[in-house]
Amino acid sequence: MSNEFTLTSPAFNHDGLIPEKYTCDGANISPPLEWHDAPAETGSYALICDDPDAPSGTWVHWIVYDIPATETRLEAKQPAVAKLDNHSIQGTSSFYRLGYAGPAHPAGPIVISLNSMPWIHS
Repeated sequence: MSNEFTLTSPAFNHDGLIPEKYTCDGANISPPLEWHDAPAETGSYALICDDPDAPSGTWVHWIVYDIPATETRLEAKQPAVAKLDNHSIQGTSSFYRLGYAGPAHPAGPIVISLNSMPWIHS
């Protein structure tokens, strides 16, 4: 049996509330995230943090892509810059700004997904 590709945070439990410091009512810093058991063909990762139950429709709080396949975590408090130190690229959130933008506290169900992007051979 193979292990399952898993994304976790040491800051909160799966299906748990996001602590206030990671919300717009707190310090509004990105939470620490860790992952393991990625597929062997992973070339990079793409992360999306969104709120599917927002009153105005799905609301995107954070996008990071081109995360190198060698990475296994993102530390808390990532800066609001286009390119991170690990060469990942941050996209624009539904707030029309780069980087993480936390939900209101107490946050309802927020979906944080990490996708393994396979190597593409040309």
